Amino acid sequence: MALPELGVDWIKAKIDTGARTSSLHAFDIEEFDRDGESWVRFAVHPWQESREDAAVHECPVHDRRAVRSSSGHSEKRLVVLLRMRLVGIDVEGEVTLTNRDEMGFRMLIGRQVLRRGFVVDPARSFVGGRAPREMRRRNRGKG
Repeated sequence: MALPELGVDWIKAKIDTGARTSSLHAFDIEEFDRDGESWVRFAVHPWQESREDAAVHECPVHDRRAVRSSSGHSEKRLVVLLRMRLVGIDVEGEVTLTNRDEMGFRMLIGRQVLRRGFVVDPARSFVGGRAPREMRRRNRGKG
């Protein structure tokens, strides 16, 4: 999957039909005012266990929500609208920004995006493909 607006050509994402909204691992999250509107600046490390290819993005704050994790912990998160490219299809969706450093995937794709014509097959993995081998090699173990 890709996040074209952030210049991220590849990010490992997990489908989560239990989550309404998608979630992205972000850090250095800083909310600020621009022309009377709330905006947010945040950074993304698209690769697990690597600080390579960090991307910084600014966009308007779409919403603020309390989100309950699978462990039952509730957290207030900023919500932004981002364009995502899944299996070659571009869709815009709500994405919460949070620290997912300890998670196996940098991004979760929730139902709101999936109901735009995607079908989930729980028996399959990496249906959208894997990162090209040279990208995986370049970013393996860099941290």
